Amino acid sequence: MQLITRETLGWPASAAPLQATTKGVKVHYTGGHVPTAVLKDHSLCIALWQDIRAAHLANVAENYSDVAYNYAACVHGYVLEGRGVGRRTGANGNQTLNRAHYAVLGLIGSSGVTEPTTDLLNAIRDAIEHLRKDGAGTEIKGHKDGHATACPGGPLYAWVQKGAPRPGVGTVTAPARPSVDLSKLLAAAKADPPKKGTPVSYVGTKTVEDALVKEGLLAKGLADGHFGTATKTAYAAWQRRCGWTGKAADGLPGKASLTKLGKRRGFDVKE
Repeated sequence: MQLITRETLGWPASAAPLQATTKGVKVHYTGGHVPTAVLKDHSLCIALWQDIRAAHLANVAENYSDVAYNYAACVHGYVLEGRGVGRRTGANGNQTLNRAHYAVLGLIGSSGVTEPTTDLLNAIRDAIEHLRKDGAGTEIKGHKDGHATACPGGPLYAWVQKGAPRPGVGTVTAPARPSVDLSKLLAAAKADPPKKGTPVSYVGTKTVEDALVKEGLLAKGLADGHFGTATKTAYAAWQRRCGWTGKAADGLPGKASLTKLGKRRGFDVKE
C-alpha cells in the first residue's frame, strides 16, 4: 500500500470519535468536478484531498470534527489518510450509518474524471484491506446503499456490486476463437498430398484436423498439420455426414461444410 499519512500532509491527529469495529466499508466518490489534470499530476490529487478536508472543517452546518472519510484513493494508486483506522466516519449520511461502516473516497467525480483507473481501484482495495486488519468487517457497499444519493457514481458502484475485486483478479478471459482462412486451407488441401513430410503449408490445417479428430473421423496421430490423404479422406467423411454426396464430398473444404465444422468445434471461417 502506498500510504500518504496525515503527518506527511501536515495534519494533526484526528479529532473524530473512536470506533474500533464496523460491519465493513462504504465506497464514495466526490460527486463534483475532478479536473482531468489530476491524471498527469499527482500533486493535484494531494491538493484536492486537502481542499476536501478544508471544506469539511468549514462546514458549520455539519459540524465535522475532521475530513469525513477514513481514507481516500487517488488515480495514481496512493492511499491518502483521512480519519484513519479506529475512527468513526462522518460520510455515510447519519450516525447510524456512520457507525455501521467506515468510508473510503475514490477521488473521481461526476464530471471531469469519472472513470476509476486500475490504480485507483487497487488503492481502494488497499484501504479496505488495511481497515479490515483494524476492525472492519467484510461488507463492501456503496454510499447509496442505505442513503438517498447518487454516490459513488455509476462506474464505481458497478464495481462495488461485483464485490470490489482487484482488477484482473477473479475474472477469466475467454481465449480468442481460432480463425481458418478457407482459401489458404483449399490451397493446402491441393498442395499437401504430394508433399508429405515437408513444412506445414498452412497452420489453420491443424485446427481443422483437430476438429476432425474430435468428430471421430481422423486418427489423432495423423493430425500433423498437413492436409494429406488421410485428412482429405476424413474431411470427405465429414461432408457426407453433413449430407453431401458425389463430387460435393470430395474432401476439398467448402464454405458451408467448413462453417458447420467450425460451429461445432469452436473456430471461425473467413474467405
